Amino acid sequence: MSMFGIITWELAKGFGVSLALFSLTLILALPLGLLLMFALKSECKILRKASETLILLIRGTPLMLQLLIVFFSPGLLFGRVIFAQNRFLAALITFGINYAGYFAVIYKGGYEGVSSGQTEAGLVLGLSRGKIFRYVLFPQIFKNILAPMSNEIITLVKDTSLVRVIAVAEIIKVAERYTSQGLIWPLFYTGIFYLLFTTLLSKFFKSLEDHLAYFETA
Repeated sequence: MSMFGIITWELAKGFGVSLALFSLTLILALPLGLLLMFALKSECKILRKASETLILLIRGTPLMLQLLIVFFSPGLLFGRVIFAQNRFLAALITFGINYAGYFAVIYKGGYEGVSSGQTEAGLVLGLSRGKIFRYVLFPQIFKNILAPMSNEIITLVKDTSLVRVIAVAEIIKVAERYTSQGLIWPLFYTGIFYLLFTTLLSKFFKSLEDHLAYFETA
């Protein structure tokens, strides 16, 4: 295999790590963000304040700092190196919590953009609150949040590059190995992987927006 083929294969494996982190972060953060949104709107003052404080910390500090804190804190505080053998897990925990905070705020904005009168109408018709949320409110919330959510998800693709600071072998970390050997083009080559994937995501979200264009919120 040529040098170009070898480097392409190694970069593809590195991008596979990036995609795994991207996918698992969404699986963790999307439902966790929804729970945080309900906590933000809770009538329990303690729960509401706790969720507000967590989101303030998440949004007010850099993701890289959060990543380093999660990775190093167990060893520094308790003398136990938890993540040394599983750096990917440290990255996943950090990204999952971080993006859950951002998703919660987006969910909240989408929820508040739907008329509360629809919930009251559903209750009058005898629907449970669960069914009202699932069949009446959620489709409208989804349409409201699609644009900001798509921006955050595309940002997540690029943010996965931050995990190289804890030596997770994502695509840019792999490219840096070749850069240290005097090859600069693999570093530029990584941009093609990101550009292709973010373009696919952009087209996917645009098709969703077009599909939901008929849905008018009240």
